[in-house]
Order: sequence, then structure tokens, then C-alpha cells
Amino acid sequence: MDFKPYGIVPPMVTPLTDEGKINEPALRKLVNFLIDSGVHGLFPVGTTGEFYALSNDEFRQVLEVTLDETRGRVPVYAGVNHITTRGLIELAQIAEAAGVDALSALTPMFLTPNQNQIYAHFESLAKNTGLPIILYNNKPKTGVDIAPATAARLAEIDNIVGIKDSTGDMTTTEEYLRLTRNKNFSVMMGRDTLIYAALCYGASGAVASCANVAPKIIVDIYNKFMAGDHEGAREAQFKVAPLRIAYNLGTFPSVIKAGLKLLGIDVGNCFDPSGPLTDEETSQLRKIMVEMELI
Repeated sequence: MDFKPYGIVPPMVTPLTDEGKINEPALRKLVNFLIDSGVHGLFPVGTTGEFYALSNDEFRQVLEVTLDETRGRVPVYAGVNHITTRGLIELAQIAEAAGVDALSALTPMFLTPNQNQIYAHFESLAKNTGLPIILYNNKPKTGVDIAPATAARLAEIDNIVGIKDSTGDMTTTEEYLRLTRNKNFSVMMGRDTLIYAALCYGASGAVASCANVAPKIIVDIYNKFMAGDHEGAREAQFKVAPLRIAYNLGTFPSVIKAGLKLLGIDVGNCFDPSGPLTDEETSQLRKIMVEMELI
């Protein structure tokens, strides 16, 4: 399969109305803001998109609106995440019918499957879709790991083309790269503070939640690195760090949604119980964004 995940791909927030419905006008505005800022793809309904709170109909709606507004300008990756293999395949088939370019599939959560079961989970997905698949390891959130050796086995499957690594463990990232370096398989960094480091190791890009709010800075890390400007790429990496560290001001992804509101893109609040930031927390975030020259 020729599809190669690369560059900066924001895992988009899901804009909501005050009533908790999908805010289509805000979603369309976000799509254009990100594309106009130079991102290389869009990734709706991932962790940042609160996938766990969406019904299948809402999942489909977000994908259809995103695809309609994107109009083929960049690839659209759909997050397909479920505890069960059956549920995973169902979401993948909805996404494929909607017309997305690729899938990103998180490990099961809550359960503790062994590595053979992890392999079988993703192998079943690959057999039930014709789309390229990017595996997604977020062990800090799910408690479930995709071991590097398992990723290397899965990389032998034609339509499993890469992995997003959000472990924050550079040894894991390095091992993904080392064990798959002779395969048609890409590693995307999923921890925003480690994008430059991952590129130095050979990663093909990043799925970066901070790119919702600071897309041009995150894109600079990648573009400058690819142009051979390592100092410029490193400085862009340093510049975005305070925003990523500020995530502890609220319950994820409330800081990202608050940041977008400060930029004039009102994406609403998160699903409860991830409530909005307090006035004091918003003030702290505003100060960070002013220092980053975002506002």
C-alpha cells in the first residue's frame, strides 16, 4: 500500500453547542483554520476529539462534515477506537463508507489483552477494511501497550502502514523505528514535546494536539527540519512546549478548547465531567498564548 502518513496532522477537537450537539459551523471553521495554517492532514474523532463520548451517528456526522469542508485538500484520518474488536470493525466500516483516507486505531482500553490478542485485534481490523491503518499506542491513557515486537509483526500486514506513539517514551519510539526500518511503515510522534527528537530518529511526522491551537508553530518544527534547519526546528519545538505543559490546567482536552476560544473559534466546552476552565485558569492560558504570540 502506497499511503504514507507524514507531516503534522492535528487530532481535531469536536466542536459542541451549548446543548452538547455537534457544532457544524465551528467544525467547518476549524477545518479551514488548520488547512490554511499548513497542516498535512486532519484527524477527527481521536482522543482529542472525545471519541468516547460520541454516538455512532455523531461519529459519522463529524466525519462527513470534515470531509465535505476539506474537499480533498489534505488527507483525513478517522479515529476508530473501541474496547471490542467487533466495535472497532463497525466504526471502521462507518468511516470507510464516509470516504476517509485512512484509519487510526487505538488499543482497547479498560481490558488488559496480551500481545497475541493485541495482534489479533488489529489483524481483524486489517482484514475488514481496505483502508490504510495507523496503529495508536497511548499506554498512559489506556494502560495497554503495543510492544515494539508486536508492531513489527503487524507491519507485515499490507494495509497497516504506521503507528502513532503517544507513550512519551523515546526508547519505545526508537524501537518502533529500528524494528520496522526496512518495512513500508511510518512512525508518527504523538507527544507534542518530542516532535523534534522523533524526527531526528527518523519519524515521518506527528499527530499533535497542540496543532489545534498553534498549527503554524508545530508545522514549523516539521518544515524547518525537512529543510535542514535544525536550529529553527528546535526553537519551534521549544516555543510550543509551554502550551503542551499547560494541559495540566484542566481536564484534557479542555485547555485546547479554551485556547481555540481565545483565538476566536468557539468550539464550546467538553462533554461532562470534563468541565471548562475557571477564569483564573483561562487567564493563565491567555498569558501563555500571548507569550507565544498566538494572540
